[in-house]
Amino acid sequence: MATRDIYESGFDEDVRTESSANQCPECDGRVTTNAVETVCEDCGLVIDEQRIDHGPEWRAYDDEERERTGAPLTAARHDRGLSTEIGRGTDAKGNEISGQKRRRLARMRREQTRGRWRSKAERNLAHGLGEVRRLASALELSDSVRDQACQLFRSAQNEDLLRGRSIEAIAAASVYGACRCNGLSRLVDDVSEMARVAESRVTNAYKTLNEELGLPAEPVSPSMFVPRLASDLECPDEIRQRARTLAEQAEESGVTTGVHPAGFAAACLYKAGREEGRWLTQSEAADVANASKATVRAHRDTLEEQVA
Repeated sequence: MATRDIYESGFDEDVRTESSANQCPECDGRVTTNAVETVCEDCGLVIDEQRIDHGPEWRAYDDEERERTGAPLTAARHDRGLSTEIGRGTDAKGNEISGQKRRRLARMRREQTRGRWRSKAERNLAHGLGEVRRLASALELSDSVRDQACQLFRSAQNEDLLRGRSIEAIAAASVYGACRCNGLSRLVDDVSEMARVAESRVTNAYKTLNEELGLPAEPVSPSMFVPRLASDLECPDEIRQRARTLAEQAEESGVTTGVHPAGFAAACLYKAGREEGRWLTQSEAADVANASKATVRAHRDTLEEQVA
């Protein structure tokens, strides 16, 4: 899912367009308009200029040359970031306000909260997007992935996929779906651990999103998990590179189809550690991959058969 899909496409002011309604007042020639000026193509007369100001609004309000440019539109807010926040206790310059003004601002805040959502669907959207932002922050995801997850939650609500499902489950599934679409090494266990729902509900919600919305999710390979697990185990670079080589060889031979990717990556690190003389235990490798020791042993045996 590309980042450009988050925002709607509109009119591009930079594209030159012809104006058939107006003619040049001097020679009755053809008039064209772009983002800077309106000019006659025959005689070159500039009829109008600077019709649209593309620059920000720069204003100075004190000695520190404060700038008021406004926040950009974002898909992470239910109102695209166009809402107004009423402050508390201090004015724009940081000075304390009187008790009478504080009480008036409190009444204004209360009325704004009451009229903030026009419908129950918009209130659910605000709650779901807040949950998506919380999960993205807890998982340390980038802003672009967070925005894609928020847009995925919007699409799920527009397709009426929230009916009969919890908002938290769809939010967690949206975060996991955005990670899968961007090729990030995140498991359902990682997302459900930060979410307020069970892993099974997150899995079912993700299956629904994938089937109904047709997510361009890429299959997760064990080699994607090797750097992350090696960092958690504090393995040297030699073991990490050897484990990645083992994982890539296993992927080329096709033995990683249908396996637990993090468990197979843990087995690669375990085998690479044994080859380098570092006695990495199966329990350590299984714990960081959220897998069992039997899974690590089974994948280790598969690697040994492949090497042999």
